[in-house]
Amino acid sequence: MAIDAREKEAIRAVAERLADAYGATRTPEEIEAAITEAHASFTDRPVRDFVPVLVERKARAALGKNI
Repeated sequence: MAIDAREKEAIRAVAERLADAYGATRTPEEIEAAITEAHASFTDRPVRDFVPVLVERKARAALGKNI
């Protein structure tokens, strides 16, 4: 399913928030990987409205492990 501009912008905002929150303990590559993995898990979902929120929650959980 194609990602619309609104979702792309929301995911960029998620990336900025996570970089602010985890930048001191995680590399930019680790943050990007967590976002990419979380986002990929919602690829086949037809309702896209809440995907950015769910991606942020899933990525935060992944980044919060093993600190």
